[in-house]
Amino acid sequence: MESVDYLISGEVLISSPDVDPIPRGAVAIRGDTIVAAGPLSELVRRFVAQRTIDRPAGLILPGLINAHTHAAMVLFRGLADDLPLKTWLEDHIFPAEARLTPELVRLGTELACAEMIRCGTTGLVDMYLFEDTVASVIDRVGLRAWLGEGIFDFPSPAFSSGEEALRETERMMEKWRGHPRITITVDPHTPYTCRPELLRRSLEVAEANDALIVIHVAETEWEVEEAMMHHGCSPVRYLDRLSLLGERLLAIHCVNLTEDDISLLAQRKARVVHCPESNLKLGSGIAPVPQLLDAGIIVALGTDGAASNNDLDLLSEMDTAAKLAKGLKRDPTLISASDALSMATTWAARALHREDLGCLRGGARADLVVVDLDQVHLRPCYNPVSLLVYAARSGDVQDVMVAGSMLMEDRRLTTIDEGRLLKDLHKIES
Repeated sequence: MESVDYLISGEVLISSPDVDPIPRGAVAIRGDTIVAAGPLSELVRRFVAQRTIDRPAGLILPGLINAHTHAAMVLFRGLADDLPLKTWLEDHIFPAEARLTPELVRLGTELACAEMIRCGTTGLVDMYLFEDTVASVIDRVGLRAWLGEGIFDFPSPAFSSGEEALRETERMMEKWRGHPRITITVDPHTPYTCRPELLRRSLEVAEANDALIVIHVAETEWEVEEAMMHHGCSPVRYLDRLSLLGERLLAIHCVNLTEDDISLLAQRKARVVHCPESNLKLGSGIAPVPQLLDAGIIVALGTDGAASNNDLDLLSEMDTAAKLAKGLKRDPTLISASDALSMATTWAARALHREDLGCLRGGARADLVVVDLDQVHLRPCYNPVSLLVYAARSGDVQDVMVAGSMLMEDRRLTTIDEGRLLKDLHKIES
C-alpha cells in the first residue's frame, strides 16, 4: 500500500462540477498534491494515511477561487452604501484610502482571509494597494493568491505615480518568483484611470514576465460614454487597439458590452470575471453572462471588495450568479447550478491558466473544502451541486485545505488567531 499524508472522506465527493458526484468518496493527498480521488472503498485498499479525516455528513468539493477582490477593503465595509460607483469611489473610497498604511492593509487583509476561509475560498485574485504587504499576509496564512499592485495615472496612497507602481510590480515579481502559492499580476486599474502609455507599459511588463493582466472593464454606462467621447470606441475596443485584449487578460465586470465587444473578447480569448452582487449593489447593471458563455468565453466569479458587496462570500455569489440570468431573461435553464459552481472552480482555474486547480483528481493541487450537510437547510440531499449553490451558507463550511495544509479544521481556523485579530480591529474602530 502507498503512504499518503491525508485521506479525507465524506458522504459525497464532487470532483468537478461536470462529473457525477461520488457517494462515500475520498481524496488521498501527499504533500501539496492529490494522489487520487474516488470511492472510499477503493482508496482504503490503495493507501495508508498518516492522518485520516472522516466526515460522515461531509460534502467534499474543490476549493473555491475568488477571481476578483480587493481584500483589505473589508476595512471600509458599510462606509458608504447605496451610491453609484463614481460617487462611491471618488467621494468616499478614494479619500478613505488616502489614510491607508501598510499596517492597516495587513490588518484588513488578515480579516479578509479569515472571512474567505470560513466561506470555503482557497484562492483569490487581489488588486489593491501596498500589495507586497498583502503577499506577506497570504504567505503566512496559507491561501493561494494572484496579487497585483493597483496602477493609476495619479498618485496612490502607496506610490507617487503609475510608473512607480509598475516598478513595484516588477520588484514583487522578482521577490515572489517561484513561490508555490503566490503569483504576481500586472494590474492597471481601468482604461479611464491609466494613460495609453501606462497601459502599453503594463502590457510590456506582463509579456516580459509571462504574467496575467487584471483590469476593470466596462463596469458602468458612464465608463462606456467616456470611452466613446475620448477614443471613439468602447472600452473593450480601446483595449484591443492597445493590444491588451488577449489570453493573459482578466477583464473584470464587463457589464456594459455590445455584441461587437463580446465577439471581440471571444476572438482574442480574453477571460471575464463576473461580480454580480457588487454590480447589483452599485446599480452598475448585470453582465451578459449567458451571451459570454455562448460565445465560448471563459467566465470566472468574484465578489469584488467588501466595501461594495458587502461580504466576501463566494457561496452567496454563486447563488446570485445562477439566479440573475434566470430572472432577467425569464428562463430557468440559464446559468445552471453546475455553471455557477464551475465559475468558482474549474472555469476560474482555466481563466488563471491553471489546469491543476479547481478540481479534485490525481495530480491536481490539494485545495479542497468540506461542507457539513447535517444542517436543517441542507436535507434532503438529492443533488449535491444544486444543494451547494442554492442552499449552502458560509457557516456550513467545516474544513478548508490549501496545498495540502489545513487552514480550517472542524470550523477552527488554524493559521489565524481570530481573538487577537478582533481585538486589533476594535483598537482601530475606537
